[in-house]
Amino acid sequence: MRVSRRQDGFSFVEILISIILVGLSITALVFASNSFTMSNGAGADLSTAEFLIEQIRELTTLLPVVDPETTTTQFGAETGETTLATYDDVDDFNAATFSPPIDASRTQLTTLTAFSQSVTVSNVSQSNFDTAVGAHASDFVKITVQIFLNGREISSASWIRANY
Repeated sequence: MRVSRRQDGFSFVEILISIILVGLSITALVFASNSFTMSNGAGADLSTAEFLIEQIRELTTLLPVVDPETTTTQFGAETGETTLATYDDVDDFNAATFSPPIDASRTQLTTLTAFSQSVTVSNVSQSNFDTAVGAHASDFVKITVQIFLNGREISSASWIRANY
């Protein structure tokens, strides 16, 4: 009669395989966590950029498109309108860059110094809003805001305003 020996516990090979599997699982979790963290940071930056675009949109919404005093004699900031506080119409913002960025009340957002806003205002064709025309050659302007983070563009948006 044969007597069988009963083995209790795991063999060395089984333990080695389980250690390798646990190690691979932990490595995968670390890499996934790192990717999620980077993705979350990029999403937060993009949300901030969209917020900064909306601040310029809100600021320019209630302003007339052209200067109320000089009307269409000059495109861009008029003489004496050299600071943000003196901009009184949309075309004054053409070629303006704000670093640190500003909010809708023209206040600098000093906590966002890594960001900057660049604004371009151009007259566009009445029949094709993608075609720029000469200064005051149309009743429509296209406002484009680009947002930069540490000098690298991360978002932009454009919208059309009518001169009415």
